[in-house]
Order: sequence, then C-alpha cells, then structure tokens
Amino acid sequence: MAEPNPLLRRESPLRPLPNLIFASRWLQLPLYLGLIAAQAVYVFHFWVELVHLLEAAFGSQTALQQLITSIGYKTTAPITSLNETVIMLVVLALIDVVMISNLLIMVIVGGYETFVSRMNLEGHPDQPEWLSHVNASVLKVKLATAIIGISSIHLLKTFINADNYTDRVLIAQTAIHITFLLSAMAIAYTDRLMAIAAAQGHAKH
Repeated sequence: MAEPNPLLRRESPLRPLPNLIFASRWLQLPLYLGLIAAQAVYVFHFWVELVHLLEAAFGSQTALQQLITSIGYKTTAPITSLNETVIMLVVLALIDVVMISNLLIMVIVGGYETFVSRMNLEGHPDQPEWLSHVNASVLKVKLATAIIGISSIHLLKTFINADNYTDRVLIAQTAIHITFLLSAMAIAYTDRLMAIAAAQGHAKH
C-alpha cells in the first residue's frame, strides 16, 4: 500500500481547534480600526493647532493665548505677539503629531500585515518600501527608531522651554531618552545576531 503524500497532508484543512485559534487573529482587527480612529483625532488636532498658528500670525490674541496654553509656555512678561520661541515650540508640536501619526501607520499597516492578513500590495505604486520585507523583528526595530525620534522632539521642546521645568524633570527626560536609545540599539543588535544565526543555519543546509 502506497504511503500518503506528505504534501497532501500538509495542505489538508486545519482541524477545528487549530482553525479556531488561527482565526482568532481577526480579533486584532478592531484594535487596528481603533488606531485609525485615533489617527483621525491627531489629524484634527494638527489642523486646529495650525489654524491657531496662522490666526496668531495675523494678530489674533485669542489664538495666540490658545497656542501659549497648549504648548505650556510661561514667561514673566506678557506675550502680545508671536515670537521665535513660541513659533518653534508650536512647529515642534506639529512635527511631533506627524511623527506619532507615522508611528501609527507603521503599527497599523505593519501589524496587520504581520499578524492578521496579507494586504497583497505587491506591484502597487504606493506600497511602502519597508512593507515588502516586514516581519516582527523588522517592525520592532522600526517602532523603536520612531519612538526615539518622538522622544527627541519632546526633549528638544523641553530644552527650548527649560525655564518652565525643574532640573529634576530635565534630567529625568534626558535619562528616559537615553534609555530609549539604548533599548533600540539592543533590539537592533539582537535582531542582527538572529539574522546572522539564521543565515548560517541556511548555509549549513
């Protein structure tokens, strides 16, 4: 009697329990939809701050005070017009929103592609370059790099507005940023070691 073809066994339908477990990945779909909603909130916040900046540039005192409140800028002298520090802090806040939005895109697109289902974007002119070789390790490194960028913007905002922060806060934020940097380096180094080990394993076979 002939032995059954192992390829046919491999292509056979999943048993009920493994099939249920595998289908549970779709439970992540509402999470990614929630992140899309959060990104919409960030887009709305970006345009509100941008409109306030434009109105303040044309002399609106109400918009100027709203900007000063949102960036947490304090000074002993009253501010009646835009100055370089306020503009810089507002622009950094806008850049911060953009970088967080980029982080959300990486989590939504990369996470869905890696953990839920393929998007079949091969050949699409707008396919992100990194999506063609995305996996859990690549996603971790890219997320760590994005977090470092966001932390750098926050740290720069803090140093520009240093008069409104205590030395303890400045030191703590600097230490946190260095921790993020070291963590990202450790993740990248670990990922490289795993890639080298995998390449050596393939070479032996």
